[in-house]
Amino acid sequence: MTHLKKHLAVFGFLLAAAVPAFAQQVIKLSTTTSTENSGLLQYLLPKFEARTNSKVNVISVGTGKALELAKNGDVDVTLVHARASEDKFVAEGHGVNRRDVMYNDFIIVGPETDPAKIKGSKDVLDAMKKITASGAKFISRGDNSGTDQMERAYWKQTGSQPQGGNYVSAGLGMGEVLTMAAELRAYTLTDRATYIAYRAKTGLQIVVEGDTRMFNPYGIIAVNPKNFPQANYKGAMQLVEWITSPEGQGLIAAFKVEGQQVFFPSYAGNSRGGK
Repeated sequence: MTHLKKHLAVFGFLLAAAVPAFAQQVIKLSTTTSTENSGLLQYLLPKFEARTNSKVNVISVGTGKALELAKNGDVDVTLVHARASEDKFVAEGHGVNRRDVMYNDFIIVGPETDPAKIKGSKDVLDAMKKITASGAKFISRGDNSGTDQMERAYWKQTGSQPQGGNYVSAGLGMGEVLTMAAELRAYTLTDRATYIAYRAKTGLQIVVEGDTRMFNPYGIIAVNPKNFPQANYKGAMQLVEWITSPEGQGLIAAFKVEGQQVFFPSYAGNSRGGK
């Protein structure tokens, strides 16, 4: 081997040894469809990835499925919106260090004709009773998402819900359900952010908003590393810390859809679940 070849071989060895130190880490995130459909993650994550030399692989599904993926160790961290389910997830030892991240609200949207005559209502339960009584169609997520869980809670409180062909359990994400509601001239319950992102293409109108029972908080939870030592707990906590940092919270506040703020930061230093 020539002197030059020896130097090149040594250089190649040193370069190969150095690569792992600069390798991009992968963080697997399960989350609800609203954070994806609204465009929030496409706005937030590149900033986090650039700062931490990370790649966040997003699985966007309903909250129930997102928590199930985290429970099974298929992801490192989860961002969802169903507080009772989140608390149960942490209490059962599946997740740690839950933090409030942001909130928006639920609304009921429907066709411009408003067959149930509920436009302008601020009472979600009364409006849903009128939807049932009117014989109008209602499209449900039907996917155990945070939205679906909230909707089912409303129907339980009203004591009734549309029957037969007037109630469609779609088993789809929020964007797809809004599209279906537009096609079938039906009502549906949606988070405001996804509705605004789809408003122009669906033509659906807001008919019910402003009820305090329609508050919609989001939380982020790291998968418990004791259950899954192979999980990227360090990366998960980097995301948890960043999204609740002044930078992350400021970016959430600055994110707009069609010029309108759709998520409101809510972290106030309160974490739950312990390490």
